[in-house]
Amino acid sequence: MGKMFSALLPEHEAFIRKQRLFFVGSAPLEAEGHVNLSPKGYDVFRIVSPTEVGYLDLTGSGNETSAHLEENGRITLMFVAFEGPPLILRLYGKGRVILPGTPDWETWAPRFELLPGARQIIGVDVHAVKTSCGFSVPFYTYEKERDTLQRWAAIKRDDELNDYWRSKNTVSMDGIPTPLGRRIAEYAPFEDERGDNEKTRP
Repeated sequence: MGKMFSALLPEHEAFIRKQRLFFVGSAPLEAEGHVNLSPKGYDVFRIVSPTEVGYLDLTGSGNETSAHLEENGRITLMFVAFEGPPLILRLYGKGRVILPGTPDWETWAPRFELLPGARQIIGVDVHAVKTSCGFSVPFYTYEKERDTLQRWAAIKRDDELNDYWRSKNTVSMDGIPTPLGRRIAEYAPFEDERGDNEKTRP
């Protein structure tokens, strides 16, 4: 039977800290818009308080969550027990995009190991926590993290990442602008890592 809570309890926090995978759901306001659901790995999730959480968002081929949060703020995070006692835990909240160079970034960034390709932080004010049984979720055993994404990002120069973001991360698949896209549009392209365009880094 599902249970609702207004904030994370200590046992919820302990469960979340054991998980190596979580899922992020968001959607645009437009009825014909596309609902987005993304899996997140690596050690990128942090609990700030019983009603505030966040995660380090790494470079990907899309930026749907960011666009949706900028438009309407709605977000759901889901954690699932693939080992041990069954449990599904969902966090419902209002999210915001935190970009490098902003005051919020200076507050949030020290909480994380800034992995290669980090493009933004997603902060979430949690207004509801829901648990359910998870009886139908199969058992899976964790083996290891994939390192492909970090290896790909680690060899990219800043200007190459910037170009990738400009190409892939400026709008959602429904055409909704992202905060990262607006930031990039404010600056001229990089010349190179050693050039005079240091100020153009997003």
